[in-house]
Amino acid sequence: MVVEHPGPLEQNPLALVELPIPEPAPGEILVRVEVCAVCRTDLHVAEGDLPPHKSPVAPGHEAVGTVVRLGPNTGRRLQEGDRVGVAWLHASCRTCPYCMRREENLCLAPRFTGYDVNGGYAEYLVAPEDFVYPLPSETDAVAIAPLLCAGIIGYRALRRSGIRRGERLGLYGFGASAHIVIQIARYWGCEVYVATRGDQHRALASGMGAVWVGDATATPPEKLQAAIIFAPAGELVPRALAVLDRGGTLALAGVYMTPTPPLDYQTTLFYERNLCSVTANTRQDGVELLRLAREIPLRTHTEEFSLEQANVALSKLKHDQINGAAVLRVSG
Repeated sequence: MVVEHPGPLEQNPLALVELPIPEPAPGEILVRVEVCAVCRTDLHVAEGDLPPHKSPVAPGHEAVGTVVRLGPNTGRRLQEGDRVGVAWLHASCRTCPYCMRREENLCLAPRFTGYDVNGGYAEYLVAPEDFVYPLPSETDAVAIAPLLCAGIIGYRALRRSGIRRGERLGLYGFGASAHIVIQIARYWGCEVYVATRGDQHRALASGMGAVWVGDATATPPEKLQAAIIFAPAGELVPRALAVLDRGGTLALAGVYMTPTPPLDYQTTLFYERNLCSVTANTRQDGVELLRLAREIPLRTHTEEFSLEQANVALSKLKHDQINGAAVLRVSG
């Protein structure tokens, strides 16, 4: 399923096409995709909120599949038949100052799966061997797919928020990332406060242990030591900053956000309240998140669709009708 001409989901911008099986270049592997989770970034690619980098492009960057061919100069980490996960960071340049200090998420010349190269909304994809995640052969593909972006980015956002064990954490929006983050936060003994749209999302948050759940515009009853905004809604920024305790941090987890209103310094930033963004992820973030997933263990709530239903899945995501994460079944 590829995006040739980005546009509103109502116009079904993804089309089913036949493509040749790609050939892995030196350092790359060929993966037969089993499932691919659906991310809000895919929605931004489909609708054109993010400027096109490749056209046409098969979106998708939460793919679980099997290595079916090794390209030249591979085989150090993986073999044919291995189960792998393919995430958003397709590759970094490895030579810029940020890569050299292990901040590859800030790379000056990154390439992203499903944006710069074809991703998991396809039966086959190629990826650098060094940038995929080995997975246990017994892995439940549908359950683990959302961890490859919603989980990894949620984990990075959690760390960027500076939350410490036992503190109060606010989550704005309760989709795929937030329903994973709440499990990590509760594992760390945190109280979690959730502000989100939709009765289904609020019910899920409550059922997963949130101590308070309200509408997206509601004010939590306690000051928060940290908060994360997952919804791509800039108007939430001043509201979330205003309910932070002194020294608290608000992390913005999206790759895209609508314009942020002017901030009143006294009510939103004074008393050393902090505002930070989250940009992509490092491979180490993924390693740590997958380790935590086994330790806790993390459980994902998923709704499965066929590959041909990609427009439907993205439309439901757009309208907050997915409780947890949508996952496309690409091949058997």
